Amino acid sequence: VQDAASSQDPRSRGHEGSWQRWKEEICRILGEIQAPLSPLLLRLSHWLLPKLLTRLFLSVQLHRGQLEMVLRAARTPEVPLVFLCSHQSQVDGPLLSFILLSQGIGLPRVTVGAWTSPCLRSLLQRLGGIFLPSGMAQTWSDRDEGLPGAVLDAYIQEVLQSRQPLILFLEEPPAALRLADPARCWLLRVLRALQDGAVPDVLIIPVGITYDVAP
Repeated sequence: VQDAASSQDPRSRGHEGSWQRWKEEICRILGEIQAPLSPLLLRLSHWLLPKLLTRLFLSVQLHRGQLEMVLRAARTPEVPLVFLCSHQSQVDGPLLSFILLSQGIGLPRVTVGAWTSPCLRSLLQRLGGIFLPSGMAQTWSDRDEGLPGAVLDAYIQEVLQSRQPLILFLEEPPAALRLADPARCWLLRVLRALQDGAVPDVLIIPVGITYDVAP
């Protein structure tokens, strides 16, 4: 992150005032990506979600054998879990988050697509949602990422090193069966964390979600 800031303004090296401005910019970018978790909102949402699911669906079915495999994988020391998921509804994120937390795997960080509502974005961040910094959702290549890209790289490395489960949605509904540009950007961060040696390995877990009728 320091190298990215210095490359944008070489005169800032050793200049306290310039570094203070860069620190403020870094905090602003980080605030676009995530927010501190709210225990109160988490407890409230996981109390309401089962009631919502019973209103929406007749049942929610999990493959017990596959769930046991995931639980065994979660016990692998020093290796984070990365869930690569199909995406058919905005209910997918809260549903997966609830399942993983209820099974003792831990609260995941869930990538969320672009939302226009600042209030909804803030709420989802407090529940574990993470977003691409502004401007990066439109382009996923590693060119001209600058400081936002460096901050995002460092953030994903911290998530993986702390062994927080990470949920990446590969599609953006309703455009199914096509790798979305934001998904490419998130996957690039995981690949870089491995290449840079931030984590020795990751366990990739494919997740398929289907609905009789998508909500």
